Amino acid sequence: MDFELKALTLADAVAQKCDALVALVTDAFGGGADPVSRLVQDARKSGDFDTKPGKLLQAWRPAGVSATRLVLAGAGDGSGKRIHAAVQAAVSALRTKGVKRLVVCLPTDAPEGAVRAAVAAAAEASYVFVATKSKPEARELQRVTIAVPGPAADHKAAFEAARGAANGIEFARELGNLPPNLATPTRLGEEAKKLAKAHGFQCEVMGPKEVARLGMGALLGVARGSEEPLRFIVLKYQGAAASEPPVVLVGKGITFDSGGISIKPAPEMDEMKFDMGGAASVLGTFRALGDIRPALNVVGLIPSCENLPDGRALKPGDVLTSLSGQTIEVLNTDAEGRLILCDALTYAERFKPRAVIDIATLTGACVIALGAVRSGLFASDDELARALHEAGEAACDPCWRMPLDEEYGEGLKTNFADMANVAGRPAGAVTAAKFLQRFTARYPWAHLDIAGTAWKGGAAKGSTGRPVGLLVQYLLGQQSSAGAKAGSGTRRRKAAA
Repeated sequence: MDFELKALTLADAVAQKCDALVALVTDAFGGGADPVSRLVQDARKSGDFDTKPGKLLQAWRPAGVSATRLVLAGAGDGSGKRIHAAVQAAVSALRTKGVKRLVVCLPTDAPEGAVRAAVAAAAEASYVFVATKSKPEARELQRVTIAVPGPAADHKAAFEAARGAANGIEFARELGNLPPNLATPTRLGEEAKKLAKAHGFQCEVMGPKEVARLGMGALLGVARGSEEPLRFIVLKYQGAAASEPPVVLVGKGITFDSGGISIKPAPEMDEMKFDMGGAASVLGTFRALGDIRPALNVVGLIPSCENLPDGRALKPGDVLTSLSGQTIEVLNTDAEGRLILCDALTYAERFKPRAVIDIATLTGACVIALGAVRSGLFASDDELARALHEAGEAACDPCWRMPLDEEYGEGLKTNFADMANVAGRPAGAVTAAKFLQRFTARYPWAHLDIAGTAWKGGAAKGSTGRPVGLLVQYLLGQQSSAGAKAGSGTRRRKAAA
């Protein structure tokens, strides 16, 4: 979809020829003498419209307005979160109305993040997946103009970043929504190569032989139950001097998860195609980096395979030797994501990173704890945790910090290896993070558990593209401190607040 930025007041916007005009109305809306302002004032006075986020009032061919349709959208206090909700509601309401050209008029008191929120919401609400349909419906909305009351130049940087992030989110959603017979590990490797060629990244895609030579016994163990060959993908974006340490993003790429020998229940198992949401988010973030070109270095690592129960599959009781040399007793083969991630986290050491962030649809326990609103955030470094949390709030892609007290790791003890891969049901999201933490001692590390946020079920079933928005916002915030560590080691602590 095509976005553009224009300097337009509400009085100017009424003369714009388009299929629909969306006017965002905040609690503090003062209005003017233009037709839309008068309509807002009259509708509020009569009680037919209020500014609660998501509340809409629609009109067809209103007097004095060039647009065919006018939508008044409540935006509450005018914060980025409320603007996101308002634009999402308005665009959703217009999806089946044949609207191809849309103008979104931001309020005069809109905050700094308003442009970002409006672009993200319009892209999200208008998205349609058609890749596997025999008679695909085209996305009706083709062009969105974001109208700002002040000089457009003041918002240009935010607009370009928002447009790049929206492209990255959509890229991740497309990959996540593909069926598992198409979105194989091989396909992920091919998509990475295409991104690299299109945007000038470096890319290496390794197969089983290369991974075996490296000594990634945990990744190999998970992959051996599938006929689809594993892939280990390395992407590199260089936006700063080669001497500057990179941020490393590690994405879980289980393209289908049956649970292996510890097989999952049949209902809703089809949704396990979304278990590569972490990998999709890393690729989506690189898609955004290709557009935005921030001044820092980023490495993407994606361990990818299927988890299936054939005669060679990993068994409960097997012991694996990871790339780090640490041994792991596999008590549950459905706790496979942490096994492929641990080898990638060890591999990340070679880049001498300023920070490492892994992203994974890791635990159902995180869904129980946080639902579908916030991703779970675990971190060994306070400054890194703060930066990720603030980025999530700014991008309307929120996360919540969870604890990492040492006591949570006690359940990983076993008589037969250095650690077990599970520690029982209590605090399952935390003990999974404690497992990963054992492979991250040499750098500031954070883990995002996106099991509740990477996709939606039910009638709205599909990938969300999260947390691409959070990751892009975090990386943009790191540009000014490129070359410095993401957090001070003296501030690091093992138990989160």
